Amino acid sequence: MNKSRIIIAGTLVGALTGLIAAMLLSRRAEKNERETAITTGEGLKLGVLVFGLLRAIASLNDD
Repeated sequence: MNKSRIIIAGTLVGALTGLIAAMLLSRRAEKNERETAITTGEGLKLGVLVFGLLRAIASLNDD
């Protein structure tokens, strides 16, 4: 794969993942009958998880 295809594929996967995350967050808010805002703690957990995922992706070809 060339560089532009990898970037486009990554963009599409990221957008799809974001869409699914937003749908799950919205569904949880409707189920609990509250606003969709996440707490500071939840935001921090998500940030750490995303950072860990990016580190894992970056180190895929490291030997």
